[in-house]
Amino acid sequence: MKKIALTIALLCSASLFSGQAAANAFVDGEDAVSYRQAAFQTIRFNLVDINDMFRGNVPYDLERVQRRAEALAALTQLPWEAFNIPGADHASGKVKTALWQNLDDFNSRGDKFAADAAALHEAAQAGDRRQIQGAFREFANNCKACHDNYRAD
Repeated sequence: MKKIALTIALLCSASLFSGQAAANAFVDGEDAVSYRQAAFQTIRFNLVDINDMFRGNVPYDLERVQRRAEALAALTQLPWEAFNIPGADHASGKVKTALWQNLDDFNSRGDKFAADAAALHEAAQAGDRRQIQGAFREFANNCKACHDNYRAD
């Protein structure tokens, strides 16, 4: 019984500290840019690997697609916070000014992007290649649409 109480106490204190850390995750806008760029690069790596399999550039491997889709479902949750911190709109980065003028639209696109990644992950777990390919197409198209509207070259 004491172990359970101690475990609960430790978990509660850990969640308090992690909440404080999350509130102060970025030092400044430049730190946020570095974070979101790293997240997007990792997303890109996983997206390109799946795309290469569907294009026949590398052999199709369902287990590899499943791993990539699982990673995408987690990774697509990450970058959005870094766009919503004070100073992020004045930091460097490859974004058009339209992003800051339409932040609500951008954030809703981020939500859809994450939902598309979750759907891709679900399709990958089911294992049907056509279903995976359709979910991947939706995911990739959403990615491109956001780039077209909000990413500077």
